[in-house]
Amino acid sequence: MSNPLKIKLSIADRVYPLTIDPAQEEGLRKATKKIEEMIKRFEQSYAVRDKQDVLAMCALQFAAQVEQRGIDKMNDQQQIEEKLEALNHLLQDHLA
Repeated sequence: MSNPLKIKLSIADRVYPLTIDPAQEEGLRKATKKIEEMIKRFEQSYAVRDKQDVLAMCALQFAAQVEQRGIDKMNDQQQIEEKLEALNHLLQDHLA
């Protein structure tokens, strides 16, 4: 880590001091903002007993998004491979 940067991030009314690479700052701040927005939405939409429940739901939401992107990417890749195979067969038939 070159020239570490010390920042403080606030999530669910707690401050987290971090020492990071300066290149990570924007991503961490954006992630913090998304988490805070999600916390507000969950608190407004559901009867929440404590922050632990809200944070668990945020973690589940983010993990589900990551997993779904992976699934979508695999499906897209499979469709591309199928189209390329069909195109390859057409070219082979045309050249034969």
